[in-house]
Amino acid sequence: MKPLIKKSALLFLTACLFFGVMQLPVYGKNSNVSLQKAKPFILEEATVESIHAAFANKTLTCATLVKSYLDRIKAYDQQGPALHSIITVNPIALSIAAQLDKQYKNSKGRVGSLHCIPIILKDNFNTYDMPTTGGNVAMKDSVPTSDAFTVDKMRKAGAIILAKSNLQEFARGGVSISSLGGQVLNPYDLTRTPGGSSGGTGAAIAANFGVLGTGSDTGQSIRSPASANSLVGVRPTRGLISRGGVIPNSFTQDEIGPIARTVKDAAKLLDVMVGYDPNDPITSFGVGKTPPGYAAGLKANALKGARIGVMTNLYGKEERHAEVNKIMEQAIKTMEAKGATIIRFTLPEYDTLSPIVGTSQWEANSAMEHYFSELGNDAPVKSFKQLVDSKTASPDIQKTLESEIAVQDGLNNQTYKDRTLNRDKLRLAVSSKMASLKLDAILYPLQKVLVAPAGQPDQPERNGTLSNGTGFPAVTFPGGFSAKTASAPLGIPVGAELLGRDYSEPLLLSLAYSFEQAAKTRKAPLSTPALK
Repeated sequence: MKPLIKKSALLFLTACLFFGVMQLPVYGKNSNVSLQKAKPFILEEATVESIHAAFANKTLTCATLVKSYLDRIKAYDQQGPALHSIITVNPIALSIAAQLDKQYKNSKGRVGSLHCIPIILKDNFNTYDMPTTGGNVAMKDSVPTSDAFTVDKMRKAGAIILAKSNLQEFARGGVSISSLGGQVLNPYDLTRTPGGSSGGTGAAIAANFGVLGTGSDTGQSIRSPASANSLVGVRPTRGLISRGGVIPNSFTQDEIGPIARTVKDAAKLLDVMVGYDPNDPITSFGVGKTPPGYAAGLKANALKGARIGVMTNLYGKEERHAEVNKIMEQAIKTMEAKGATIIRFTLPEYDTLSPIVGTSQWEANSAMEHYFSELGNDAPVKSFKQLVDSKTASPDIQKTLESEIAVQDGLNNQTYKDRTLNRDKLRLAVSSKMASLKLDAILYPLQKVLVAPAGQPDQPERNGTLSNGTGFPAVTFPGGFSAKTASAPLGIPVGAELLGRDYSEPLLLSLAYSFEQAAKTRKAPLSTPALK
C-alpha cells in the first residue's frame, strides 16, 4: 500500500502542477509572473509587474483598475490640489477595460506585455479616437485619422490610452502652461511648475493617475518633468524610436520616450516603443541595435566596476545651487558604495558649443507644415500659417510660433548649417572625453537649481543640451529631495541624469536601476493621497 500511496500522491501533485502552469498568465516572451500567495493589491505606486501579478491571482480586474485611476483623476486633477495635468480623458476607457477582461479570461492570460496598463499620453501624440491638441484652443477638436506609430504599438501590446496630458503648448518651453489646459502644478509643491514641456505627464504619473506615460524631448522635455516629479525619463538615441504622428518642433532634435515611476516600468514601455518606421527614416539607424529586452536585461549590480564621469561644469557654484549639489554628492556616494569608480572632469567645449547647437528655430516651420499636411481635409487647422494667424496660443508661445513661421527656407540658412556642424563638434568632444577617460557614462543633475515657481516664464539652468545637442541617449532618475518646506512637505524632487554613447540604453537603464534599488529615493506626493 505504501508505494501505491506515494505514486498516487506524486500523480496528484504532477496534475496540480501541470494545470497550475497551464493557467499562468503570459505577458510576452520575458514574463516572470509566477504563482504566488495572493497579496492585497495597492493602487498607489503600482507597477506593470504588480498589476499583472494581481490579474494572475484574481485579486484585480482591468475594469476595477481603470475605474480606480479615473476616480483619482476626478478627485485631484480639476479639484482638490487641481494639478491641471489632464486635457482629455478617454470616454470609453471603461468599455475597453471590460473587453480586455473578456480577452484575458478567454485567452487564459496569454495577452500582450502591456495588457490593461493605463497610459497617459502627452497631448502631442496622435490618437485616432481622441483629439490631439498640442494644448492649443484652436486644436481642441483636431482628431487625426490614425495613431502615432508608437501609440499603435502600445495598443497592440494591450495598453489602454487612459488620458491625454497637458503640456507646454506645442512643446515650446519648460513650464507646462497652455491655452487649452492652463498651468500644470507640481504635486510635490503646488507653488511650483512640474518642469516641461511634458509636465502634464510628469505630474499625472507622479500623482498616480496612470501607470506609464509618454513625453517628447526637443530640449529636455522628457527629462525635466522626470527630474521635477521624482520619476524616470528616457531620451533615446536618435533613431531608436519613431517620431511619426507626434506634433513636431525639430527634425534634428525631437525624440520621444517613456516616463514612469520605476526604471523597470520605463524599460517595459521602451521595449514596446522601439522599432523601425518607414515614415520616419531616421529609425533605419536603429535596426539591429535593440537588445532582446530592456526590462529583462536590467542588472541590479551594474554599478559594480562601472566608471562614471562627473562633468563638473554641469554643476553650479553659487548658493542657489547648494541643495541640488548636496543631493548629487549623496548620489555619488551611493554609487561608490555600490562599487562604481567616480572620475571628475571638465569639458570646456560644452561651455563654448552648447549655446550654438540648437536647430529647431530653422526647422520648425517645415516640420509643422508637414504635420498639418497629413491631418486630412476635416482637420480644424490645416496649416501652420492658419494656426499662427488664429492667435490662440498663450502669449509667450504665440511669439515663438510667429518667430518660427518667419523663418523661410531655414534648412538652407548658413546659421543652420553652422549649427549642424557644431552639433558634430560637440558630439566628437563628448565621445573623445569618454574614450580617453574610459567612461561608461556621464553623471550630472538635469537641472542645477530647484524647479521653477509657477508664474515664471522660463525653466532655468537645465543641462539637457548634453543629450539633445549630441543625439546621445540619457536617462533621468530620482536623485533625492531638497529640504522640506511649508509648501513642499516632502521636499522638492531633484533628478540625476546619466548619458552614454549611442544605443547604450541597456547600460544606462541598468546603472539607474542599480542606484534605484540601493537608494530607494522615490516617494509619492502627499497632495494626492489614497482615496478612501
